[in-house]
Amino acid sequence: MSKTDTTEQQDNLGEAGAQLSTAPVEERASVIGGPTLGVVGWVRWFWRQLTSMRVALILLFMLSLGAVPGSLIPQTSADELKVQAFKDAHKTLTPLYEKLQFFDVYSSVWFSAIYILLFVSLIGCIVPRSWQFVGQLRSRPPGAPKRLDRLPAYTTWRTEAEPEQVREAALTLLKGRRFRALTAGDAVAAEKGYLREAGNLAFHVALIVMLVAFAWGQLFKSEGGKLIVEGDGFSNTLTQYDDFKSGSQFGIDELEPFSFKLDSFNGTYEKNGPQRGTPRTFEAAVSYSQGGTDKKAVIRVNEPLEVGDSKVYLIAHGYAPVVTVKDGRGKTVFHGAVPLLPIDNNITSTGAIKVMDGYRDKNGKKEQLGFQAFFVPTFAGAGAGTMFSQFPALDFPVMALTGFHGDLRVDSGLPQNVYQLDKSKMKQFMDASGNKLAQRMLPGETMTLPDGAGSITFEKDVKEWASFQISQQPGNGLALAGAIAAIAGLTGSLFIQRRRIWVRAVRGEDGVTVVEMAGLGRSESAKLPEELGDLAVALTADAPPAPDAAPVPPAEDPAPSGEADK
Repeated sequence: MSKTDTTEQQDNLGEAGAQLSTAPVEERASVIGGPTLGVVGWVRWFWRQLTSMRVALILLFMLSLGAVPGSLIPQTSADELKVQAFKDAHKTLTPLYEKLQFFDVYSSVWFSAIYILLFVSLIGCIVPRSWQFVGQLRSRPPGAPKRLDRLPAYTTWRTEAEPEQVREAALTLLKGRRFRALTAGDAVAAEKGYLREAGNLAFHVALIVMLVAFAWGQLFKSEGGKLIVEGDGFSNTLTQYDDFKSGSQFGIDELEPFSFKLDSFNGTYEKNGPQRGTPRTFEAAVSYSQGGTDKKAVIRVNEPLEVGDSKVYLIAHGYAPVVTVKDGRGKTVFHGAVPLLPIDNNITSTGAIKVMDGYRDKNGKKEQLGFQAFFVPTFAGAGAGTMFSQFPALDFPVMALTGFHGDLRVDSGLPQNVYQLDKSKMKQFMDASGNKLAQRMLPGETMTLPDGAGSITFEKDVKEWASFQISQQPGNGLALAGAIAAIAGLTGSLFIQRRRIWVRAVRGEDGVTVVEMAGLGRSESAKLPEELGDLAVALTADAPPAPDAAPVPPAEDPAPSGEADK
């Protein structure tokens, strides 16, 4: 159908053919070569463009597209170590990524600009549509057009019932089907399906709610990590965190006051088949205290411990071999469990053992010791040609050590990774043959340092550690409510049809009442003729067809206007 035909049809339908939604109508210029826009005109034009649904969808797509780098490139807000490792490995890309703010996508200028524009666009689009929708709810259904037979769904029949009786029966029938109905002149006008537009508006309002929740969560969130060895504990204070990030509006005094202790970690793994090594049990038993009340809980993956507004998530696991270091006089200068970081799925782990205080060499001179550790929970066996773990469980633990002495540089004032050795001021121990000292050790074995420098013992006790993330996300509940509302609103806008029904009953020239029924929907739908036919059949109970009249024809789409004229 051409634009001319569409316009002509809307003119024929009159008010009844008015829009069935509150979607904005594109304005068309009526004069070519009219007056140019001034400053105010350009501002209005920009505002109309920004608040159009088309631009809102474009901004939403740009926001989704802008989040892609944040999921592919390490983010400073999530893991600074990964960001630094990425920078070290990609010297060429790093300057470009830094200029584009790809390491801080969600707080970048360009992402924030898209976010704010989308927020303004949605508000500017929804507010006027909401007022218009309220006006539609308060208004009456429009009267019937002159030519009902031009509507998409139409049926007619003759009856001996009085016109007033037919209109009264139609009014009762439509109200019983939850239509808003009234008698207007010689016809009954009814309308239904307002929840479609309500769902459409609810969907867009829910998007705003989700954007607000996201912004609120970013401004007032706190998130930190802590690695805890079995038997050790944690208190929710800033100094206890291994790393800590918070929103710009978060105050340290807002940290939830609680503490917990890692009693034990339990991990079991699939032993056979293609999923060998896959965790089957992965849980941490803890004792926690809040407000003087002691409780016990088990933290699992995706089952955090909730304490007030804080959630404690279990995110990683590893091993902490217990070692004892003695000086040349046999004095213990270090004893404890040393957490080592996994480098593969079978928990092959590396780390450093640092003896910073209390050690003296054979001459009584203060010195520091450092040991590079490489640990496997399940050793392949001597002669197997590999030092990588074969299974994540603690079946055959072996630890390889290399020793150094000198200055660990821990007093230099520069931050230092506790899992790495700074060897710039250290020397490696040499054995009697002049080779670098290194030894592979089983639990209970001791490596003796040369020249009476002491010893280090790999104790038979190997503890486990768990890494936790403690977070406060104030916007999560609001975001969830927004997501549920968005799904409900989208469902309503997709599956509910806005439609209007008219029933006209007039007395014909022969004195017999002529009944016409017609329907008009917001969009073409096969259900509208079906619904109209069902209503027509129900109405024939009060307005049966006249004996000499044909039965009620089905409510099918009318023939094109050209064929009808023929």
